[in-house]
Amino acid sequence: MYTRYADLGGLPGFGPVTPEAEEDLFHASWEPRALALTVAMGATGAWNLDMMRAARETLPMYRELSYYEIWLHALQNMLEKQGLVTPEEVSTGLMLHAAPTLPRQLKVADVHAALARGAPTERSPASPARYAQGQKVQIRKLQADHHTRLPAYVLGKAGVVEQVHGVHVFADSNAQALGEQPQWLYSVAFDSIELWGDAGSKGVQVSIDAFEPYLEAL
Repeated sequence: MYTRYADLGGLPGFGPVTPEAEEDLFHASWEPRALALTVAMGATGAWNLDMMRAARETLPMYRELSYYEIWLHALQNMLEKQGLVTPEEVSTGLMLHAAPTLPRQLKVADVHAALARGAPTERSPASPARYAQGQKVQIRKLQADHHTRLPAYVLGKAGVVEQVHGVHVFADSNAQALGEQPQWLYSVAFDSIELWGDAGSKGVQVSIDAFEPYLEAL
């Protein structure tokens, strides 16, 4: 059975969320290096954004790791999976094999421009949107055997489309290296009572972004 280690929405037992000051970007000297390495390797084209996100969110120890520990473990896993490093090289800190050729390189002079440009996911539509603003929909009870952007707490729940965001790269397929397979993306609003039952707060709404394959009409 596929385990969704990072899918924590709606689960009890984690205590209150304690916001940190916005200027507290890092908590250890190695964390900026973990961020830089991840960004630099992502820019090479060895994998895509959704593959890296899946690598982070499928870590069995996800809930025990700090934010940048998750990034570092996922980066190591992806490097090994793509044959860019070996476990022996990681454990010894020595390059034991010739470095493979990568599709691209992120040079220092290009970092600011690359970060400013980002990685836009919007694509041109190949067909009309199936759903419209204000339409009632239900989330399919999908039991995915792969990484998905659909949170478990909305499975089978009814909501209303509040915004149509256009067509975007379908993260579920892109994370599996199956191509972008662009899909319409919607913002769907749910009443908290629908989601949590008696534990919900009357009048409170929760909104998620949901790809068209997640939805069915009511």
